[in-house]
Amino acid sequence: MAKRIKVFDTTLRDGEQSPGCSMNLNEKLEVARQLENLGVDVIEAGYAFSSPEDFESVSAIAKLVKNAGVASLSRALNKDIDAAYDAVRHSAAPRVHIFLATSPIHMQYKLKMTEDEVVTRAAAAVAHAKKYCSDIEFSAEDASRSDKAFLARVFSEVIKAGATVLNVPDTVGYSTPDEMAALVTYLLENVQSMDKAEISVHCHNDLGLAVANTLACVKAGATQVECTINGIGERAGNASLEELVMNLHTRADVYGGAQTRVNTKQIYLSSKLIQQITGVRVAPSKAIVGDNAFAHESGIHQHGVLAHRETYEIMTPQDVGIPQNKMVLGKHSGRHGFKDRLAELGYHLNQQEIDEAFARFKVLADKKKVITDGDLKALVAMKLDETDTEHVKLHDFIIASAKDRATATIYLMLGDAEQPREVTDSGSGPVDAAYSAINSILGEPVELTKYDISAASGDADALAQAVVKLRRGDKTATGRAKSTDTIEASILAYLNGINKLW
Repeated sequence: MAKRIKVFDTTLRDGEQSPGCSMNLNEKLEVARQLENLGVDVIEAGYAFSSPEDFESVSAIAKLVKNAGVASLSRALNKDIDAAYDAVRHSAAPRVHIFLATSPIHMQYKLKMTEDEVVTRAAAAVAHAKKYCSDIEFSAEDASRSDKAFLARVFSEVIKAGATVLNVPDTVGYSTPDEMAALVTYLLENVQSMDKAEISVHCHNDLGLAVANTLACVKAGATQVECTINGIGERAGNASLEELVMNLHTRADVYGGAQTRVNTKQIYLSSKLIQQITGVRVAPSKAIVGDNAFAHESGIHQHGVLAHRETYEIMTPQDVGIPQNKMVLGKHSGRHGFKDRLAELGYHLNQQEIDEAFARFKVLADKKKVITDGDLKALVAMKLDETDTEHVKLHDFIIASAKDRATATIYLMLGDAEQPREVTDSGSGPVDAAYSAINSILGEPVELTKYDISAASGDADALAQAVVKLRRGDKTATGRAKSTDTIEASILAYLNGINKLW
């Protein structure tokens, strides 16, 4: 039988630590649902002890997800482990993920512990977690810069204490594929009772080798890979889930037939969801999911693909869930055609979600002649733009813009007020003026740290998608909105972020 590779997705933990990629509870739940649809084996939902908000989100995900394990990260401290298990205990397959550094530089400068102290702490932490949970993962932080013999000693002791997964992180992305493969091989040969645990790898991308290092470890015998959607994560990011999975899928001949249980047709949707939620778009040349991943501009390439696809394509767009345009939708289209097209795009919504999306579709269809696939994806994603409570609502706006200056009059409904508040302000452009007017109405300092506007599709009347990052004190939020009017989309995104901050 072909070797089965488990996929441990840490988008919601390590990925969220990437600057600008923080998510609120509703967004995390949406990502967790999609990860379950994608077919990952374990979802690392967060670090439960780090804050009440993280505990709440880990616990909510553990209760939500039925077809994947849910893990919480934990330091090798009893209070962390207690919180981690308490958060994941409702999961169908709970896992506590304990980490402790093992490299000389970390032990000396960060932990200030001797080798013997690290061994004792690691084993005691695993033993404590084992009282609660049968599935315990132990990560030797900075394993790739650790002494091999000492690392084998630590792993041998944590297996005795009950660890079921040994994680080998290349924490700072320092290693090469040959070095990582050699380390995994050494551990398989030198860790005692290795048959009682599996080896996992967690590679960072500081030198651009995260995927290559991870795949080298798979060839050497690792049976779990740790990764994130779009490769988001600390610094230069993590190994990219879509690249790992499609390497194994496309080059089974190289990896001994090793396969994951990931539904590859959900990859594109997963990538788009993360981009939508975080506002961080992937490069057009990004492998697998970038806009140019399946684009052929050269005449020679186009001719070759038309003559025989495999001349220039080693996988099809459909393999990863990128659909072909088959149907034109407009204001005369009915619910059945709308639902069928969503299904072709990979969206399988319940009746309430279809009704809500169809209502948004009808509103948009009155403004546009043709609804593109990009528009449909944006319509479905509009659910993510909503907040639980709209403290501030846009009532109306008037924009007057000249070459060097713009004026905006903004009308906002605040709370339960029956009449809108009105303020006129100016700025260097219409969006700047609108944001100044909103701030004047609210009377609270809100810092705009990022503004991005894009089109849902390439047509002239495409939906404008606005994403903003806002900060108030130590709180940050991502605001998103869509409209056929660029200014309106920008204003609504700003208010969406303010409602989240509120």
